[in-house]
Amino acid sequence: MTHRIAAIPGDGIGTAVTEAAMQVTLAAGAAVEFTTFPWSCDHYLQTGRMMPEDGLDTLRGFDAILLGAVGWPEKVADAVSLHGLLLPIRKAFVQYANIRPHRLLPGVKGPLRKEGFDILCIRENTEGEYCGAGGRVHQGTADEVAVETAIFTRKGVERILRFGFQQARARRGRLASVTKSNAQRFSMVFWDEVTARLAPEYPDVEVTSYHVDALCARMVMAPETLDVIVASNLFGDILTDLGAAIQGGLGYAASANLNPDRSAPSMFEPVHGSAPDIAHRGIANPIAAIWSAAMMLDHLGQTAPAARIMAAISSVTARGVGTVPGRERTETITAAILAALQQDSAR
Repeated sequence: MTHRIAAIPGDGIGTAVTEAAMQVTLAAGAAVEFTTFPWSCDHYLQTGRMMPEDGLDTLRGFDAILLGAVGWPEKVADAVSLHGLLLPIRKAFVQYANIRPHRLLPGVKGPLRKEGFDILCIRENTEGEYCGAGGRVHQGTADEVAVETAIFTRKGVERILRFGFQQARARRGRLASVTKSNAQRFSMVFWDEVTARLAPEYPDVEVTSYHVDALCARMVMAPETLDVIVASNLFGDILTDLGAAIQGGLGYAASANLNPDRSAPSMFEPVHGSAPDIAHRGIANPIAAIWSAAMMLDHLGQTAPAARIMAAISSVTARGVGTVPGRERTETITAAILAALQQDSAR
């Protein structure tokens, strides 16, 4: 079966790394067909929209979405670009589970004197602190008020926690549930209560509740003690950037926005952003985008080409290629991964 993939390179370095990911995906023998869409901040400047009015209907017909990066603040405010493309896709397709793997690739030196950690961070992706409920009144006056309301539903909290328990069960059987319930006595106490209520259904999973500040410290001091982390939208956003840092940087930060029941397409993206400061310089690390493409293939059931891609990435970084930011060109790292795939095919 050939899967239809919607590719949205987006802005900045997104165009280069998405091209690299598509090349590697096809070279790995994946049964996919890419259709590329030019939706971006430039598209917004030309049309007044980040994507066409029927963009979501168009995407719904695909099996998955491969996204490069969204945003160019000097051209379009982040609040416009984010709410005009990325967030509508996540919400419309109920991609409520954002998952990000954090581990050191062979040859990559992280900033910690730690190796051997393998963390899967799961971020609630459709509600919580980023749901967009709120507003501002009396703008520009001394009486201005801004209200941002975090929305936590029982359905939303329970489904992301169940997803976390299931992932922990499939891995090493440890789940860290993250809140700040000592300060946020309604939403975060609610999250802790749902965690405690679900835990007896997963007796094979050891669950520990952490405050987010304590969990940040543990990720730095003892990352090898962590297995699966599950957190709200905001806390998950922060923790996954910390995870990217300890795994060597955003150049390795792959992610998946999953619709677990597969009622709509899931979306896969590197989380390094569009990086306008290095856009068009040809030095963006494509590994995060290529890793995201491998996660996409795994989700689609194409496990063999996904494994080939990850093996090729590991063989390349083990030789020191793609391990120092800015040292090699995007095309050099991509060519090395393509060569590794070719060598694998020749065996």
